[in-house]
Amino acid sequence: MNDAHRSLRELLGAYALDQLDDHERIAVDAHLAGCPDCRAELDEIAPVAQSLRLVDLDRLGQLAPAPPASLGDAVLARIQIERARRREAPRWALPAAAVVAAIALGAGVGWVAHPDVPDQPVVLLEAVEVAGPDARISASADLVPHTWGVEIKLTASGFEAGAPYRVAVTTVDGNKVPAGEFLGTGAKQMKCNLNSSVLRDQATGFEVTDSAGTLVLTSTF
Repeated sequence: MNDAHRSLRELLGAYALDQLDDHERIAVDAHLAGCPDCRAELDEIAPVAQSLRLVDLDRLGQLAPAPPASLGDAVLARIQIERARRREAPRWALPAAAVVAAIALGAGVGWVAHPDVPDQPVVLLEAVEVAGPDARISASADLVPHTWGVEIKLTASGFEAGAPYRVAVTTVDGNKVPAGEFLGTGAKQMKCNLNSSVLRDQATGFEVTDSAGTLVLTSTF
């Protein structure tokens, strides 16, 4: 992709929102006529732009409802995750992050313009390290902070099929608070959600023990 192509591709978001001057719009029109990749990307952006056009800007300052306070952090966290995955992201990938932000802003504006629609919670996943002495167990986990406690999303295989396991969240005081139980599925992958009343700032990790109380998996937040 040459520099001219990149420059025109980076204008697609503004093009979809009718924010280009005449010279820029003509240049993008000419480029789209011969570039199927950019036409496909514009097709993905267009629905977002269309939704934003439906917002009644005159009402924004009159209505009290607002997006959840966690929305901005969730968007930034998602962008950081994508940057970590791509490491050396090409310049043309940057508009995609802008589109993600636009979608989030559009959702936020939607709450303001349509207060009768109930707020949808923003789920912010925090990847946590897991380890255990049994090499047959393969596991990963994400942590979800809630106002009532923490939720552990555990994905694993290798736990003895049909055997019961208990999960407990450890606290800063050294206590262990039950977070649920599950049955092993052997080599078949399992996904389970485990909940604890421990708040995120008080949680330091979790432990998984077998029916004999032996530690088989542990995580530190």
